[in-house]
Amino acid sequence: MPPKKATAAKAAPAKAAPAAKSATKRKAPGASTDEPKTKKAKTTTAAAAEPAKPAATKAAAAKKAEPAANRKIAPAKGVKGSKVTKPAPAPKKAAAAKKAPAPKKAAAPKKAAAPAKAEEASPAPAPKKEKPAPQKKALPAINKIPTQILDIYVFGEGSAGELGLGAGKYDGNKKPVDVKRPRINHLLSAKSVGVVQVAVGGMHCAALTHDNKILTWGVNDQGALGRETSQEGKMKDITKEDDSDSDSDDEGDGLNPTEAEPRQVDPKHFPEGTKFAQLVASDNATFAVTEEGLVYGWGTFRGNDGILGFKKGVAAQRTPVLIPELKNITSLAAGTNHILALDSKGRVFAWGAGEQNQLARRVVSRTATGALVPREFGLQRKKIAKIGCGDYHSFAVDKNGNVYSWGLNTFGQTGIPKDEDDESDTITTPTLVESLKGYDIKQIVGGGHHSLSVTESGQVLVWGRIDNAQSGMEISKLNKDDLFFDEHGKPRFLVKPTVIPDINGEYVSVATDTCIVVTKEGKAYSWGFSANYQTGQGTTDDITEATLLDNSAVKDEKLVWCGAGGQFSVLAAEAKDKDTELTNGVKETAA
Repeated sequence: MPPKKATAAKAAPAKAAPAAKSATKRKAPGASTDEPKTKKAKTTTAAAAEPAKPAATKAAAAKKAEPAANRKIAPAKGVKGSKVTKPAPAPKKAAAAKKAPAPKKAAAPKKAAAPAKAEEASPAPAPKKEKPAPQKKALPAINKIPTQILDIYVFGEGSAGELGLGAGKYDGNKKPVDVKRPRINHLLSAKSVGVVQVAVGGMHCAALTHDNKILTWGVNDQGALGRETSQEGKMKDITKEDDSDSDSDDEGDGLNPTEAEPRQVDPKHFPEGTKFAQLVASDNATFAVTEEGLVYGWGTFRGNDGILGFKKGVAAQRTPVLIPELKNITSLAAGTNHILALDSKGRVFAWGAGEQNQLARRVVSRTATGALVPREFGLQRKKIAKIGCGDYHSFAVDKNGNVYSWGLNTFGQTGIPKDEDDESDTITTPTLVESLKGYDIKQIVGGGHHSLSVTESGQVLVWGRIDNAQSGMEISKLNKDDLFFDEHGKPRFLVKPTVIPDINGEYVSVATDTCIVVTKEGKAYSWGFSANYQTGQGTTDDITEATLLDNSAVKDEKLVWCGAGGQFSVLAAEAKDKDTELTNGVKETAA
């Protein structure tokens, strides 16, 4: 049976919010307690660690006044590295003229001695100039720079600015929140901006432009945007008027324009001439790979007990910094709170939160910050060619097509068999996935408790949890021998990777319980959890079967990419303006 076309959206009852910014949406059913309880972004099934972010920009709380005896003098402006600026020493007075001794001969009295140079008055030190960006070292280019200019379409929640549509209504009556179906992002115009790549995190996004700018938007609580987002005056309110692809039941949705609009990360943080090849985003961090294989990052990681930090001693890195342990990196993959990096020699490095063994190394609370340092692990001899991440599990594919996985496995999401007698919920080391042998894997990704893969021939495979509409198929049509049933006889997960019929897949993206596939023909299908319209099907009801996205905005477009966030999704198509060409990194208009 071919995937069904989207039907007109039914009027859905209001549902409770997943843990994040909005309290008006519902949580995914069947939430598991095996993930970190602090997750607030990508995973809609886990409770947020922090209270909902107010719409206004967060200002640092004023510190209590210290006792005068303990108070330090603030350093002078512009003087770096000085804890306390000492006042300039007062110039010493010139030594008094000595009386001439009784001359043997009539000698003229000596003049007063001039002060020694060392005794001269010392002026206050001049303020140091701001340290310039480091100079770029000449390294060979190993990564290809993307050049295809894209039209960007967004849909879903938007109440934290994650759609990048701005802070107020536009085009007459359109609002930047609760977008029911794909809508073009007018602030990312192919003509004036020229996006060539997008990364989707839990509640934020990053985009790379044709002229090598990095734009970010969405939630910046822990520095995931890599730039300052202080509020510009009073927040703009979004009116209650509606349009055909928007829905909001809040009377006063307020957005911070500096978060809700795509804005550039300051290039001063990178050496002059740096060119970027790839961006990835986790729940609370963003990373960029350069043409030469260097990696920059910003934001933070969260663990089971809350904020883990970005690196030792840094809770939140609010501007880009170089990750010095990584060189010759060809690709990155992002989980909820962990990152994989693949280098040109086929080695894999992992860092971030690792309590569910997603880093393939033992992590305990007292040594958790040690996991913030990228480290190679047990795949040294495998010559890895591709990497992928789920929320709390990881994948690697070697040059021979063998797939290895590790991490959280409560619903068999790693592809490693799990039976009712298996008390372990994690796979501690990279383990061969026997059930994927023979498939020529092109891409592999995961959600909260399920995983998807697309093969070179276009097959789309799914396995893991299925009781929240994650499979893209009617459960009654699945082979019972491939299902795991709980003690009540309810089918819970697919044990064996299963092909979703009649989809010729090219690219896949997975959120916690939401899936999107772009086909070789340039169409997109979606299914799964849809309480915030993140399937783009115009309904808050779960979408059980893979369903075509074919509203007027994308119906005639050639889609080439998709990204699923915590409560929203993004599509990218080849730019409609055929007169726009990219020449040597500069957008030009054909004559």
